[in-house]
Amino acid sequence: MTVYLDNSATTRPCEKCVEAVRAMLEENWGNPSSLHSLGVNAMKAVIDAREAVASSLGAQREEIIFTSGGTEANNLAIFGAVKARKRLGKKIVTTAIEHESVLQSMQELEKQGFEVVYLEPDSRGFIDKNQILGAVTADTILVSIMYVNNEVGSVMPVDVIKRAVKKAGSPALIHIDCVQAYGKMNINVKKLGCDLATVSAHKIHGAKGVGALYVNKEANLTSQNFPRTFGGEQEKRLRPGTEAAPLIAGFGEAVKLIDTNSAKISELNAYAKERLSAIEGLSFNSAENASPYIINFYVPTFMRSQTIIQELCSNYGVFVSSGSACAKGKRSHVLTAMKLGDEVIDKSIRVSFSRYSTKDDVDALANALVDLIEKHPKQ
Repeated sequence: MTVYLDNSATTRPCEKCVEAVRAMLEENWGNPSSLHSLGVNAMKAVIDAREAVASSLGAQREEIIFTSGGTEANNLAIFGAVKARKRLGKKIVTTAIEHESVLQSMQELEKQGFEVVYLEPDSRGFIDKNQILGAVTADTILVSIMYVNNEVGSVMPVDVIKRAVKKAGSPALIHIDCVQAYGKMNINVKKLGCDLATVSAHKIHGAKGVGALYVNKEANLTSQNFPRTFGGEQEKRLRPGTEAAPLIAGFGEAVKLIDTNSAKISELNAYAKERLSAIEGLSFNSAENASPYIINFYVPTFMRSQTIIQELCSNYGVFVSSGSACAKGKRSHVLTAMKLGDEVIDKSIRVSFSRYSTKDDVDALANALVDLIEKHPKQ
C-alpha cells in the first residue's frame, strides 16, 4: 500500500493531463512554431493552455509566459524586475521564509550590491502586514513575497503589498510566488495588484517541467529585462526556445480541473489534527489558520526528520517530507526563521494533501507514527 502525503513537493498527474501529454507526443507532435498543419495544431494546444492559465488567474492570455517550472519563473521575475527598475533604487523587500529559488536569487543580488530586507516571521510562520507597510520605502524597486509558505502553510498578507508600495511612493514591482496557493485558493492577479506571479503545473496534478509566469502588460517588461536566454521569438522573447507543447497541453488540462473549494481538504485537515493530537508529545508547527493543505509537526522520537521519513516510507508505505524538496534534506530555514528550538526543527515533518487524499491515508499515517514512536521513543 502506498500512502502519499507529500503533495506540496509534487502531485500525481491527473488522467486528463496524462492523456493530453500522450496525445501531443503521439499524434500532435509538430513544432508549435512551424507553419504547416502539424505545427499549427500544436500551437492551438499551447494557446488553449495559455488561455486556461490566464483565466484561472484573472489575467489576459498575452500576459502568460510558459517556463520550465516555478524556479525558473521566480528567477525570471526577480532578475527581470530588478533590471527594469535598477536605476530607481537598490532596495528589495522579501521574507526569510521564501522558497530557495527566491532566497538564492536574493543572495546573488546582494553580491551585486542590492540591499535586501528579509522580513522575519513569528513563531507560527506568519508575516504581519505592518511589517510590509513599514519595510517598503521610496527607493524599494521590488517586493517579492510568497502567497502560501511551502513548509508550514502560513498565508501571507500579500493583498497589502500594493497599498505599501503606493503609501511609500515606491516604483517597486510586485512579485508573488503563488506556487503553493495556485489551484487551492482563488487568485486574481488584478485584484492583488501584482506585476508578476509564479505558478507551477506539477503542484496541481500537471506534469513536471512546466510552469508559468504572469507578467502584467502594464509593467512594461521586455526581453531586454530578461538577459538569461537568447535565440528565438517564443514567449515574447522573454523565454525563447521551442515550447514544451506536450507538457504545456497537460498543464492546461490540469488547470481546467482546478477546484478552489477547499471544504473537503479543511475537513481532512481537521481529522488529521484530531488523530495526530492524540499522540502524546506531538506538537504542531502549522497554525490553525494556515493553509489546510499543509500540516507541519514535531514527532516525539529520538530519530531526526530524515530517519523518520525513511522509516515511514520503508516500513509503512507512508510518504511525507521534512519540508521543501528543493532543500535536499538541509535543515529547514523556515522553522529556523520561526525561532523554534533545535529539538523541534530536527524532528519535524510535513504532511501535505491533494484532492486525492483520504481519511484512510490519515489513519495510516497516524497508526504508523504511533507504532514508530513506541519502537523508537524519545530518550
